[in-house]
Amino acid sequence: MTARHKSKTIATVLAFLFGGLGLQRLYLRGWRDPWLWLHLAALPAAWLVATLAPQADGFYKLLPIMLSGLAGFLEALVLGLMPDEQWDARFNPHSGKQSNTRWPIAVVLIATMTIGAASLIATISRFFDLLYTGGAYG
Repeated sequence: MTARHKSKTIATVLAFLFGGLGLQRLYLRGWRDPWLWLHLAALPAAWLVATLAPQADGFYKLLPIMLSGLAGFLEALVLGLMPDEQWDARFNPHSGKQSNTRWPIAVVLIATMTIGAASLIATISRFFDLLYTGGAYG
């Protein structure tokens, strides 16, 4: 019996769109993946920050979710840039098929770089604005 073949394009799109929730981890490794649970822990962590520090800036309340999302963008890049041979060796060792990634993954990677880099820069900027000026610039 052959194992289910996992698509690199689907995994990369899941990481790009829903990386903050860890859906790419669920697709690739299932419910037993500890990194999936770390991604999912960002939701109660944000709730906990909002509950314990209601006077805190909204940035800090959403920071666990933002960090999980940034990790998802990074994982989209790692998955999308992995060579097909390495992908198949890691995720499709018994599927009986070979991956042949085409141009759509390049579009996803460009979007990931654009949105991911802008999100990272905005997160770092806002963090230092709050840290050093108390939010004087926004």
